[in-house]
Amino acid sequence: MPSFLRQFVFPTINRRFLVRLSAVCLISYLVFGFLLLPLRIQGRSMEPTYHDGSCAFCWRPMYFLSPPKRFDVVAVRFAGHHVMLLKRIVALPGETLEYQQGKLYINGQLVKEPHVRLTSQWNLSTRTVKPGNVYIIGDNRSLSMKRHKIGQVSMERIVGGVVL
Repeated sequence: MPSFLRQFVFPTINRRFLVRLSAVCLISYLVFGFLLLPLRIQGRSMEPTYHDGSCAFCWRPMYFLSPPKRFDVVAVRFAGHHVMLLKRIVALPGETLEYQQGKLYINGQLVKEPHVRLTSQWNLSTRTVKPGNVYIIGDNRSLSMKRHKIGQVSMERIVGGVVL
């Protein structure tokens, strides 16, 4: 076995090694515990954008300086600190939205959803998004509305933006 490989596999455990190991562990804990949260996707509500069983990351600082925008994919705290939903924002505070035959209307105007590849015949009556809330929905429109967790959520429940 070459010496560099032996040193990598069986490092000399000294003070310098322990300091490096501690620094890597601390930085990893801080980054992946507070800034870049790893997410495991369960379910089909965001297909084809995110597939069941795949992984993504939630970048928590994304909305510190600016509010979320329409069509952003966000992680929403659903139950406790460990259960989150991945959903897309379709309407912002103060807007009215409705679905007619699977088409989204915001403030009475048809809005194209470029991320939707699977069509539907969804119908959702007109509703207004309350101040401080956004309206979220999954991308997989081939599923029945009853199988989606959709609706208004407080912006305080948005943990961050999703990055691949």
